[in-house]
Amino acid sequence: MKAPGINNVCVVGAGTMGHQIAICAALAGYKVKCNDISKEALDKARRFLDKYLPGRVAKGKLTEEAAKAGKENLSFTTSLDEAAMDADLVIEVVPEVLELKRQIFARLDKICPPQALLVTNSSFIVSSRLADATSRPEKICNMHFFVPPLAMLPVEVVKGPHTAEETAETIAAVCRSMGKIPIMLDKEIHGFLVNRILSVVHREALFLYDTGVASYEDIDLAVKEGLGHKIAPFYQMDLIGLDLVLSINMEHYRETGNPAHKPSPALAQMVAQNRLGRKTGQGFYNYEEMLEGRGY
Repeated sequence: MKAPGINNVCVVGAGTMGHQIAICAALAGYKVKCNDISKEALDKARRFLDKYLPGRVAKGKLTEEAAKAGKENLSFTTSLDEAAMDADLVIEVVPEVLELKRQIFARLDKICPPQALLVTNSSFIVSSRLADATSRPEKICNMHFFVPPLAMLPVEVVKGPHTAEETAETIAAVCRSMGKIPIMLDKEIHGFLVNRILSVVHREALFLYDTGVASYEDIDLAVKEGLGHKIAPFYQMDLIGLDLVLSINMEHYRETGNPAHKPSPALAQMVAQNRLGRKTGQGFYNYEEMLEGRGY
């Protein structure tokens, strides 16, 4: 059942996170428009949709009727005006760059109907840093999905000091309508819950690797077998996308100026070489080799 007052959803950003969030919303019965400035990103999202839905039907995870309805509910456009002009909810899923997000929120504030809720999927940038770019701060909060959104159940709903209780409750209802589990935060804090804990693990793992203490394979093995983590840090960073991990780390370093938060040299080198993780076939691990049964 859809959340009260929410029928039309706009997702800004058609990358891995964005287009999967759009599919989640479309399968939940919302009319969804997925926007990106890149036609290539939209074409890739369409190809994923065309492969994903039949695959779910073949596995018995989705009925043909539900797959057909979900596909009909989702459209793609390069025009932000077209995507957002009739939206009841906008979910922003663009790179973790504060000024870019502020510019988008300011544009959305002018395009969207007055009742529209504007949320950010940002995993680190709190909505209080975006709210004053709009005339509707009470309708803004974080709605943070996890990678990959189609599979992961938790969604962090983070209230800023400006966020109306009704806004947070509506976003929680949207989460539940998608089959997700809303994790409510009554107060903003850097990294929220999961990533705040996770970032400490990633930072320490990268430090151990950068300083030559151990290989990334042995660090991952130690964390999996010694700490019981289902997904070890380097494999997890590859899954998230090393460019996103670097962007988040850079933003945190700029914000704090703390030398301890300076991004890992190994991570920066990987991104410079376009070794971004699973999405490019290589990161810390070689995923072509994994497909042949020799990987993680």
